[in-house]
Amino acid sequence: MGAANEPLTPREGQTMAGASRLAVYANFVRLPHTVFALPFALVGVVLASYVATVRWETVAWVVLAFTAARFAAMGFNRIVDRAIDARNPRTAMRELPSGKLSVTEASVAVGVAAAVFMVAAWRLNPLCLALAPFALGWVFIYSYTKRFTRWSHLVLGVGMGIAPAGGYLAVTGRWSDPWWVIPALVAAVMTWGAGFDILYALQDIAFDRKHRLYSLPATVGLRSALRVSRAMHAVTVGLLAIVVSAAAGITHPGKLSWLGVGVVALLLAYEHSLVTEEDQSRLDAAFFTMNGVISIVFFVFMLIDRVY
Repeated sequence: MGAANEPLTPREGQTMAGASRLAVYANFVRLPHTVFALPFALVGVVLASYVATVRWETVAWVVLAFTAARFAAMGFNRIVDRAIDARNPRTAMRELPSGKLSVTEASVAVGVAAAVFMVAAWRLNPLCLALAPFALGWVFIYSYTKRFTRWSHLVLGVGMGIAPAGGYLAVTGRWSDPWWVIPALVAAVMTWGAGFDILYALQDIAFDRKHRLYSLPATVGLRSALRVSRAMHAVTVGLLAIVVSAAAGITHPGKLSWLGVGVVALLLAYEHSLVTEEDQSRLDAAFFTMNGVISIVFFVFMLIDRVY
């Protein structure tokens, strides 16, 4: 028999054990998930280094801006979805529904994170500061989209795609040349993020249908959702190849970067082998482990190619 204070609902994956305030706030925004898109923000920095000098101070402000923006976005999402989370057995033990964190505390934390993001954008350059409110607005709007469209996954993907665009603009202070480098990188991250978010939504098909939430799996079914996710990730590989071709055209052949694209393709294929129509038991590994590896691997290949 479990301890008297044992939660009735199992703790979600990728959360920290313990009752400290640090653990509560880290779990509130799923801090380990920062590893998903942060390496792509740094890919933007690497690409920008071909045309401008990168300072360590700039890299530090990029990391801080990304982390603060993600905290604000995730925290805002938790606040908006707290009533929905309370009704879902999978999410009922999240910090707001369970009472571990009050709405007031969460709102203050989101406000502080948003302010830190604005300060970081200001410290980077005028263009980043001018675009920062639009970036925050986009990631905040995402929280409402599942209530009226099946394509909320793409809205989330665009929000993630802002990261590498911001990394590039933070270094250069101007749009890319060729002009299509930033859009291609944003689209690559968008399709990657949307594709794995569709996989993540598979576990809530029945709940979403019951509560009229328009996730793609809930509206088109398991089989079609898997096909869309696979198609998006195929597009991701193609777009990453376009991004690498731009880097290769600027200075050197970029052989390691091309190898990085190939490794990403293999990792995405393996990710999809973990989740099938018949078996979604390894969804946690497909969602967190593989996608964290994918972003880090691509960044490392791009960085090594740039340095050597």
